[in-house]
Amino acid sequence: MQFTINRSEFIKAMNHVSRAISSRTSMPILTGVKLELDETGLTLTGSNTDISIETKIPFSDDQAQLTETQPGSLVLPAAFFSNIVKRLPGETFTLINTDGLQAKITSESAEFDINGQDAQSYPHLPEIEVTNHLVLPAETLTEVISQTVIAVSKQLSQPILTGVHFIITGGNLTAVATDRHRLAQRTVTFGESDVNADIIVPGPSLTQLQAMLDGVETVDVRVAENQVIFQLGENTVFYSRLLEGNYPDASRLIPTEKRTTLTINARDLLQTIERAALLSHEGRSNVIQFMVSDSRSTISSNSPEVGRVEEEIFAAQTSGDELTISFNPDYMREALKSFGDEEIQIGFKTPLDPFTLVPTNNETNFIQLITPVRTY
Repeated sequence: MQFTINRSEFIKAMNHVSRAISSRTSMPILTGVKLELDETGLTLTGSNTDISIETKIPFSDDQAQLTETQPGSLVLPAAFFSNIVKRLPGETFTLINTDGLQAKITSESAEFDINGQDAQSYPHLPEIEVTNHLVLPAETLTEVISQTVIAVSKQLSQPILTGVHFIITGGNLTAVATDRHRLAQRTVTFGESDVNADIIVPGPSLTQLQAMLDGVETVDVRVAENQVIFQLGENTVFYSRLLEGNYPDASRLIPTEKRTTLTINARDLLQTIERAALLSHEGRSNVIQFMVSDSRSTISSNSPEVGRVEEEIFAAQTSGDELTISFNPDYMREALKSFGDEEIQIGFKTPLDPFTLVPTNNETNFIQLITPVRTY
């Protein structure tokens, strides 16, 4: 294998596939990146037990300036190889692998020889039968992921909750995540479609996918028996395994009754929460209190070790019973960030029941739910 390529364009492709490469793996070859050069272009592949990413640099890409001398394939140590390429002096570099498993990398006066592995030993990407297929705007998928993945569980003892539950039916996509302390649910409509799917995608996979969506216009989503494939533009494919099991019925967790409601700008409330969290984070409990009433609503935190903070909030509208509720400020902060600068309504039932946050301009398609903290 021998080729010359623009260094910056190669680094972009390398950054994509590196998201699927881990230094901790039971298969040493998966710490490497697979390079394969054929008559259509150069393909880079990275993989671990959860995700695989394949991106292609075609000869037709003028910016890449890819030129082929000899086709072939090789696996190189990803981190070491990437660091070399990033520090080469020239705008282009040449990679040569003509004999054995050693690659020579040259750029202007710099020259490196690094040892690789046989590409034939690299696991093949899944060959799957696609059962469902739909196209979504990348902006919409980015929004859905950012608004739901914050609520996935970090506890591996409940593996099913470490993913986001996607339900696709009747032209609607509903994404739900919960760690039993909070819940996030978002529904989007993508038009008339006969696509039906019920899948659970690992949260870490979606976080890596979201980071790759910048600059992408549309995403082709293909669902198979135990895999989901995201085609990003023409040249990048993202594979993720699916979690197996039955996801909890989220609709049963969302309260239908609201005895107290408060309407407020999400960003304004977020800033108040962040100020109160400065004190709660210094204490042992990391809890803040929210007192809601028609006459005066406040956010406060009291820590015997540090001190006390109280701040009045100015809601656009408050109605219902007076109520004081305690909660984890980190959960509330992440929920509020997902709304941006929107006006939201917070609905409470009792101080011990979960409370909901919804945008006032669309109360049914996006719901954040937080479980209060019991204080004694």
